[in-house]
Amino acid sequence: MARPSFPAFDAELIAAVRNARFIAALTGAGISAESGLATFRGAQTGLWARFDPRELATPSAFARNPKLVWDWYAWRREHVVAAQPNAGHFALAELERRAPDFLLITQNVDGLHQRAGSRKLVELHGNIARVKCSREGTIVERWETLPGEVPRCGQCGAPLRPDVVWFEEMLPEDALVAAEGAARRCDVLLVVGTSAEVYPAAALPALAQRSGARVVEINPTATALSAAADHVLRGASGAMLPALVAALD
Repeated sequence: MARPSFPAFDAELIAAVRNARFIAALTGAGISAESGLATFRGAQTGLWARFDPRELATPSAFARNPKLVWDWYAWRREHVVAAQPNAGHFALAELERRAPDFLLITQNVDGLHQRAGSRKLVELHGNIARVKCSREGTIVERWETLPGEVPRCGQCGAPLRPDVVWFEEMLPEDALVAAEGAARRCDVLLVVGTSAEVYPAAALPALAQRSGARVVEINPTATALSAAADHVLRGASGAMLPALVAALD
């Protein structure tokens, strides 16, 4: 039986990935879009079409109208639960199993990487499935939902909120430190499905290159990173990542 065909990758790229002691991957909304999840700045639908996501995902929006923000995230959570990891997610999980050392750094909040089997990962922007106290920041596992109200923390009574990073907020320090450390230590950094425009995550590829790593961009369209990347794989991550992993055999 003939072996499945895949794109002809640069021999230097294959050698770099195959011989890497530490591989890091930075993923953005593009990989989740291939699972049917709209990008954060993508068009809203239905009842939410008249709202700008950037005006809902802020502490000030939550302070003004916590119920509106809570309901919007509940709507987003339903879409996330219905989505399934795609071939790109599974390929990164397989690469984690093969590499001597590996870290996945994701800007996504949907948890699809974990559902695909990734275990060594850092969530820069949190996870929409988690809920925390808006005052103390502690994760809350169970809460009571009353009609027309935002659930409240059982310890202090403050409204609960999704455990995600909003505009006007800083990234979790431990997540950022881990991501920057991986960028400094890795031999190869895969940059998958991200515009490379949102900082501080957008600074990671340059940090990796300064530290001696090869930066590989995987994206169907050109981005701010394309000109600087050592290798560019122009295509969907769901096609390119499985092909790249297969080419390592």
